[in-house]
Amino acid sequence: MSEVTSHSKIPPLGQGELLAPDYTVVAPLHRSRILDAYEVWSEERACSCVAKVLRPDCIENRRARASLLREGRILKQLAHPHIVRAYDAFEQPQPIVILESLPGYTLLYLIALHQRRRMALNNIVFLGLHLCSAMHYLHRHGLLHLDLKPSNIVSNLGVAKVLDLNLARPPGRGRRDTGTPAYMAPEQVRGDLFSEATDVWGIGAVLFHAATGRPPFFEPEASRKYQQLERRADSVRAHRRVPAFFATTVDRCLDPDPSQRPTVDELAELLNGLAQRQS
Repeated sequence: MSEVTSHSKIPPLGQGELLAPDYTVVAPLHRSRILDAYEVWSEERACSCVAKVLRPDCIENRRARASLLREGRILKQLAHPHIVRAYDAFEQPQPIVILESLPGYTLLYLIALHQRRRMALNNIVFLGLHLCSAMHYLHRHGLLHLDLKPSNIVSNLGVAKVLDLNLARPPGRGRRDTGTPAYMAPEQVRGDLFSEATDVWGIGAVLFHAATGRPPFFEPEASRKYQQLERRADSVRAHRRVPAFFATTVDRCLDPDPSQRPTVDELAELLNGLAQRQS
């Protein structure tokens, strides 16, 4: 029996347990394939925070440890209104990243909540502007996000914040299958050159999902055939009646050729123009 399997039933930490000096568990929030997330209480700040730690069965996973610690170092250096903020990062007794606690809901939840009536277009436009602002800042710091998707975005009172910089790295040739399959740009699937245009694709994929209620592509089947390598994404207008200008903008973000996508600043200008038209 593998180590992962033998430890997979270890329960999360309980209320009142000390996760790290100054941080006490309030409640478990989420368990993923590699990470556990907890609401924790900070004695120093006298407020709730969020802690990201490795699952018990992944503590010896060197790549996972390095990835979590790298994310903590990156987030502690960043300060932007549309990117989650990190307060602390620890290596001992285990890798832990302490993040600000965000009110609101993930975009994925909000999309499901609006499944029948769909999200209002003006809200989607401002979501796009917030993502452009965050990516502009991240790119200025020499980093790509590479995993923009609705579950990595939290929205509260119309303000979006990007989460999870677990895959963030400088531009350059990358590893195959880097990202989340339904939202990966073709170059991420193939392991080609990752660039700022790769995050533009990510913004486009998020806007497509927010507008239509579905991702631009679906997870590959057991055959591992990625749809984004075989065809272009549908136009938004194939799934929802929207202004042609908006549909064309999203379509350009999802162009298979990175050189044909708008830059982040060009995309922000296009979305600003659409916002002005709607006001």
